[in-house]
Amino acid sequence: KCFIILCWIFLALLAYKVSQYDAEMANFDPYEILGVSTGASEREIKRSYRKLSLILHPDKETGDEKAFMKLTKAYQALTDDEARKNWEKYGNPDGPGAMSFGIALPSWIVEKKNSVWVLGLYAMVFMVALPTVVGMWWYKSIRYTGDQVLLATTHMYYGLFSGTCTTALKRVIMILAASYEFCRGANAEIVERQSDNEEMPSLIKKLPNLGEKNKETPLCHMYSIKARAIIHAHLSRIPLNPLTLEKDRQYIVKKCPYLIQEMVTCVNQLILLAYSGRVPLLPTIHTIENCMKLSPMIVQGFWEFANPLLQLPHIEEEHLKHFLGKKRNIKTLQQLAMLKGNDRRQILRSLTDEQYEDVMKVLGKMPYIDFKVQSEVIDDDKPTVFTADAIVTVTVTLIRKDMAELFGDETATEKTMDEDDEEKEDKDDKDEKNGEQGQLMKKAPWQKHKKGGKGKVDKKKKPRVGKKSTPKPSKKVNDEENEKDPKDDNNKNSQEQTKDDSTDNSDAESEKSEEEADKQKEVNQEDDDEEWEKFQQRISKREKVLEGRSNISHEVHCPLFPDVKQEYWWVYICDRKSHTLLTTPIHVTNLVKKEEVQLRFTAPSWPGFYTFSVCLRSDSYLGFYQSEDIK
Repeated sequence: KCFIILCWIFLALLAYKVSQYDAEMANFDPYEILGVSTGASEREIKRSYRKLSLILHPDKETGDEKAFMKLTKAYQALTDDEARKNWEKYGNPDGPGAMSFGIALPSWIVEKKNSVWVLGLYAMVFMVALPTVVGMWWYKSIRYTGDQVLLATTHMYYGLFSGTCTTALKRVIMILAASYEFCRGANAEIVERQSDNEEMPSLIKKLPNLGEKNKETPLCHMYSIKARAIIHAHLSRIPLNPLTLEKDRQYIVKKCPYLIQEMVTCVNQLILLAYSGRVPLLPTIHTIENCMKLSPMIVQGFWEFANPLLQLPHIEEEHLKHFLGKKRNIKTLQQLAMLKGNDRRQILRSLTDEQYEDVMKVLGKMPYIDFKVQSEVIDDDKPTVFTADAIVTVTVTLIRKDMAELFGDETATEKTMDEDDEEKEDKDDKDEKNGEQGQLMKKAPWQKHKKGGKGKVDKKKKPRVGKKSTPKPSKKVNDEENEKDPKDDNNKNSQEQTKDDSTDNSDAESEKSEEEADKQKEVNQEDDDEEWEKFQQRISKREKVLEGRSNISHEVHCPLFPDVKQEYWWVYICDRKSHTLLTTPIHVTNLVKKEEVQLRFTAPSWPGFYTFSVCLRSDSYLGFYQSEDIK
C-alpha cells in the first residue's frame, strides 16, 4: 500500500512539472514576439522593436527582464543574417542547443582516501557475491528435470520399473510414494513433526494392504511409508488431522500429477531402450497404463474400481442402488446425461432441488469427446495400402464438447467404454483360438487310423494315345474357282465399303483418344492440387507444433484436489494381443474445442492381418477411457 501511495505522489509531481513547462520557448516565433506580420520589412521590424523596448526595458517601470530578452532574440533573428539562418535551421537564433549527460555520484566515492574501500566493495560484489548467487542457482537447477522433477526421483523410477515386465497398480503407488520430493533430505519444503510418531501408527492400522513391511530400498524408508499411507488414506477418503497430516496430504496430492507424468515418460523410455536391446526386459502396456490409471484416482480421490457416478457432488454409495433397476442400468456418466429430464430426476429423487442443480451443473461441464481416427502412409501412391515395414501415420482428431449437449438425447452413441470388457474380449479371442487349435489336434472317432489289409489293389488302366488326324485337302478346288468369277464385282464393292468404314472408325478412335488425353490431364491436375493441399496442411501442422502448446483447457471438478486442475489427455497406440506399446503416449494439454494429434509407428515386417488399438485416456476423470481399432 505504501508503494502505491508513493507512486501516486510521484505521478502528481510529474503532472505539476509538465504543467509548468515553458511552451513559449519551445515554440519560438520572432514575428509573434515583435507583433508584426510574417514577411514584414526591416523598417517595420525596427520600429516595432523600438516601441516595445521602451515598454519592456528593465530600467523602465513597466519593464520585464524575460520579455525583453525574448524581444532582443526575436529582433536579432530577423535582422542578423547568422541568427536568421540559425532560427530557420534549428528553430533557435543561438543555434543548436548542447546536451550534456552525467552520472550523479556521491563525493566520497571519488575521494582519494576512500579508493581502497570502493575497490574492495566492487570486488566483494562482482567476485564473491555474484559467483555465489549464480553457483547456488546452477546447483539447484541441475537437480531438476525440465518438468521440475528431481533427477534422483527419475533415476529411481528407471531402476524400479526396469526390474519387471509388468508392474501392478499397488506397486505403482509404492513407487510414487517413494519419490524424493517427499523426503526431507532432498526437499526442504517437507515438514517432519514429532506428532507423526503417534498419528502414523494409528493411520497404518486403518489401511489394509499397505505393504509397510516391504524391505526393498527406498520403499522401506520412513518418508516413503508415510507418503504411501497418506495416499491410501486419500483414495479411501479417510479424514486426517487438519493441523498436521491434512497439510501433508495437500502437498503430496498436489505433486502427484507431475510425478505420474514423469513415470509415464520413464516407462516409455524403457520400452524404447528394450526395443533397441539396451534393456533386457520389455515393459508391457499394462505397466504404463497402470501409471495412467493412477492419475485420475489421485485427482478424484477414489480407488480404481469405484463407480464413476461418485465423482458427482452429493452422490454417495447409498444412492447407487437407484441407478440399477429393471428398466434401466446406469453405469456411466454419459448414460446418466442421455436420460430424459423426468427419468433423471426420478433416479435422483433423494436429492433436494439445490443438490440436483449442483449435480446437473457439474455433469453438464464434464467432457464429451468425439474420437476420430484416420490411418495412412504419407508420400505413397496408395496411402491406404499398408506394406511391410511402412511408416504408418495415424491422425487422431479430438473434438471436445460439454456433456450438457447430451441431456435428453437417448439416440446419442456412447463414447466411453469399460476397460474390463475390453480385457475380457481379448481373453475370449485367445480362448477361441486355443479351442480351435485343440480341435484340430484331436481327431474324431471315425477318423481313427485303420490297420491295412493284404487285399488286392485295382490298378488303373493307362489310356491309349491315338495318332493325330491331319486334315485332308479338298478335291473341288477348280469348282470353287469357277464359282468365284461371277462374284468379283460384289467383292470390290464390299472392299470399298470396308475402307470407308475403317476411315470412319479411325477418326472416331482419334477423337476418343484426344478426349481421354484431356480427361487424363484434368485428373493429373486434380491430383496435383490435392497433393499441394496436403503439403500445405502438413506445413501448417508443423508450424503449430513449433508454436508450442499451452497448459490451459478446462477446469476439472475435483473437490479433494488442493489446486486448480486442468483437463489433460493421453493418446497412444498399442497391441492388445502382444501387450506392447507401439507409439509414444502424447500428453494433450490444450484440448479446448478441437485438436489433432499425429502418431507414427512402423508396420510389422511380416505380411498378415493385424489389429491395433488407438486409446484415449483422461488424467482427471474416471470412466472416460475410449478405444478404437485400426486394421
